Amino acid sequence: MKVRNSLHALKKIPGAQVVRRRGRTFVINKKNPRVKARQG
Repeated sequence: MKVRNSLHALKKIPGAQVVRRRGRTFVINKKNPRVKARQG
């Protein structure tokens, strides 16, 4: 899995969704499932 410094860079990728779950912020992508991130 590729690691990015911030969620900001992942938001621009097509299909990316920023989701808040259990007090954490996640980036998930249905189109490209390798794009994932977690913050917090």
